[in-house]
Amino acid sequence: MLHLNQIHKIFNEGTPDEKVAIDHVNLSLKPGDFVTIIGSNGAGKSTLMNIISGVLIPDVGEVLIGGKDVTNMSEYNRSRMIGRVFQDPMAGTAPSMTIEENLAMAYSRNKTRSLRKGVTKKRRDFFREVLESLHLGLENRLSAKVGLLSGGERQALSLLMATFTEPSILLLDEHTAALDPSRAELITNLTKEIVAKYNLTTLMVTHNMQQAIDLGNRLIMMDKGQIILEVNEDNKQELTIEGLLSEFKRIRGSQMANDRAILA
Repeated sequence: MLHLNQIHKIFNEGTPDEKVAIDHVNLSLKPGDFVTIIGSNGAGKSTLMNIISGVLIPDVGEVLIGGKDVTNMSEYNRSRMIGRVFQDPMAGTAPSMTIEENLAMAYSRNKTRSLRKGVTKKRRDFFREVLESLHLGLENRLSAKVGLLSGGERQALSLLMATFTEPSILLLDEHTAALDPSRAELITNLTKEIVAKYNLTTLMVTHNMQQAIDLGNRLIMMDKGQIILEVNEDNKQELTIEGLLSEFKRIRGSQMANDRAILA
């Protein structure tokens, strides 16, 4: 479903601030894979998500979705295949528009545009039905401005908007990090339910290692723009936070030893 071939991205190339953000990364996801991504700040996680979504174009490499080369496709055109939820609950929705207007906009993302009314009775009934699945009472607030919703309500709406058209790829970029623990748990549970319901091929960035262990069928760890660890479904069930930290230290130590040997 998703294939990244030798993806390489450098920022500020040829300047004192040059940084290799992604270093020849290869990654493949089968349909229905749910991959969690962990790594320290600056590891390249968000840059990788931006390259997949089309915000950034790689300097080298290919991005394929469903066998189609989308490497140079614009973010706008790629959005028909990709749903994305950001860390900031204020992103991904239009605060000055109502709930039903936001839903209508998301619903039309992969539909042929026309001059017909965006919110029909049939669509309104459908919106109420999908909102009921959130168990937040939003189905009774279709005419409420999204800017008046709480952070958790808005993030739940963003998740729904990103997924109810069943995109080829779902990108979750630390989408629970800005929420209080109870709302974060709500969004985490909704994520599990929605991804399972639609069998969505999903990539989720998180700093919460327990969340990365509990969700999905695969886990990858990034550091310095590289994927340094991949854990498959069978081994993921045995993972612990302590084990992940130990593996990170072991890999980091091995890399530092190799660097010292090269410089010697």
